[in-house]
Amino acid sequence: RMARAFARTSTAAAILVLASAVLVRVGVGLHGYSGKGDAPKYGDYEAQRHWMELAVNLPAKEWYVNTPRNDLNYWGLDYPPLSGYQSLVHGLLLRYVEPAAVALGKSRGYETESSKVWLRLSVLISDLSLMFPAVCLALRQIYSDGFSERTRLWALTLVLLNPALVLIDHGHFQYNCISL
Repeated sequence: RMARAFARTSTAAAILVLASAVLVRVGVGLHGYSGKGDAPKYGDYEAQRHWMELAVNLPAKEWYVNTPRNDLNYWGLDYPPLSGYQSLVHGLLLRYVEPAAVALGKSRGYETESSKVWLRLSVLISDLSLMFPAVCLALRQIYSDGFSERTRLWALTLVLLNPALVLIDHGHFQYNCISL
């Protein structure tokens, strides 16, 4: 009986940690970002939006090549190919909900509230669908035997509330959680 009560308490604590991690991410996303409305490069949001524009409209072999359709001096895709494919997937979804946001050559400086909300949500959804499950599975393996439930909960808390990941990904429209 005591073991079941402890298991329920541990589950509730883990759910509280997960919910807190989501709330902190949403809270960070409610704030502004660098470069907002600041031409000619506009900043963090524009970089991610532009990478989605490139990935959706150009073949992969052109993502890293300076061409008339891909000016590498204007937020050229400079992350490894996994990031390009992440931009492709998210860009296809963005094109579905707001095509003008990824119109090749026509969307520079495109800043609508709806597209910014969608980009913020795409980072959160990436965390929830990829990072959170991966962290839970990894911690279950790392802390499988000989560690208390309290230690496991602290590890979960420290990883999911890591300020570096939360602030960079959710404050600056990044997808580092996918790489991890």
